[in-house]
Amino acid sequence: MKVILLEDIKGLGKQNEMVEAKDGYAKNFLLKRNLAIEATPENLNTMKSRQKAARNRMLTQNAEAMEVKGRLDGKTVVIKTKSGENGKLYGSITAKDISDEIKKQHNVEVDKKKIVIQDHHIKTLSTNEVPIKIHAGITANITVIVEEAE
Repeated sequence: MKVILLEDIKGLGKQNEMVEAKDGYAKNFLLKRNLAIEATPENLNTMKSRQKAARNRMLTQNAEAMEVKGRLDGKTVVIKTKSGENGKLYGSITAKDISDEIKKQHNVEVDKKKIVIQDHHIKTLSTNEVPIKIHAGITANITVIVEEAE
């Protein structure tokens, strides 16, 4: 029996894939637990339209991510903060601080979870290269300069 999987099933196939399953397995397990639907012409058309919509959504997200990368790549963000002796900061600079400064200085909204800081925090007055993982496979690099506040 041909069925369209609604979820990934180990050893059988991935979601939205049409597979051949034994009649008993399909009727008694897959269909009863709503893990699959029968591969009728109507359901096949629905599956194809879902795949097309997912592909279009992915292309749109990639285009938006490339635009954000173009606006951020190679930019510099300056953060002014207080420090003690030897350039050590009182506290540290976190991904949230960098995200807020990017919003202020370059008017680009960046989720703090996408900012990758070595050792999770910046604790000294320094210049750092910080990658921002905008989308799968799309990364922008910015320079973060931490300076003494006056």
